[in-house]
Amino acid sequence: MTTIDCLVDDSDIDVPIDDRDEGERRALELAHRIRLVAVRDPEQAQRLVDELIVALDAAMGGTFSEHLDGVARDVLQRALARSRNSSESVRVP
Repeated sequence: MTTIDCLVDDSDIDVPIDDRDEGERRALELAHRIRLVAVRDPEQAQRLVDELIVALDAAMGGTFSEHLDGVARDVLQRALARSRNSSESVRVP
């Protein structure tokens, strides 16, 4: 709480402290948006997640799996396999 001329509660102000906080805030917003899509169209949401996974792997030079384990690595492998087998290729900038 900050005292100016009156008592102001500034605890709900969402100001990033550093770039990592900003990145986390953006990641949470992305996750929220994907959840909104999933409510309306679960298949579309899964396609978006698969495309994101494939793009992350490509951006990391195919090493994304080195940062994952267990179920997350299995999800990556399935997304990559779907991407290779799909008639619609995922475009990665």
